[in-house]
Amino acid sequence: MQGVLGIRWYDCVVTGQASHAGPTPMRLRQDALQVATRIMQEVVAIAGRSEEGRGTVGSVQVWPNSRNVVPGEVTFSIDMRNLSDALVDEMDRQLRAFIAEVERESGLQVALKQVSHYPAAPFDAECQQAIADAAQRLGYPALPIVSGAGHDAVYMSYLAPTGMIFIPCKDGISHNEIEYASPEHVAAGANVLLQVMLQYARPV
Repeated sequence: MQGVLGIRWYDCVVTGQASHAGPTPMRLRQDALQVATRIMQEVVAIAGRSEEGRGTVGSVQVWPNSRNVVPGEVTFSIDMRNLSDALVDEMDRQLRAFIAEVERESGLQVALKQVSHYPAAPFDAECQQAIADAAQRLGYPALPIVSGAGHDAVYMSYLAPTGMIFIPCKDGISHNEIEYASPEHVAAGANVLLQVMLQYARPV
């Protein structure tokens, strides 16, 4: 495992004007939800412009949330991730530029607030090599990857050389209640860990 992606979280609020769906003609609407969806789509588009980019809108609140009222306010979360802090900064720049453009075009107010920032965390090269060597000695295929999710190991890496060993999950699903790893893969991962620990335990 080469490291963990940098992560930046935002709350975004689009403010328009709630009005009745019947009497309000389309040309006069200040529909916060329509503007919000444009930003949501751009989050995904920005992430797609780099190989390890990630862009997610996971929480949406619409006010007043009525079937016959034009939405007056929408609050939603944005989660952006990438391989390096510089790439996350570039995603941030693109997002803010798009929001400024949308504000000019729509006349609606958009407030973007950064709520969290977790720097990218590359792992120790020697630890990575020790893991790869152990897998090779045991005859296991190994692939260097970057984790998109956060891990406690990130904080350990601030204190000491750190590495991680990943094993396959069924259908690639992890961090989920339906996550499943076969006993064979679990045993393989444990064997690699054992070999690495023995290597580091040898006197220099």
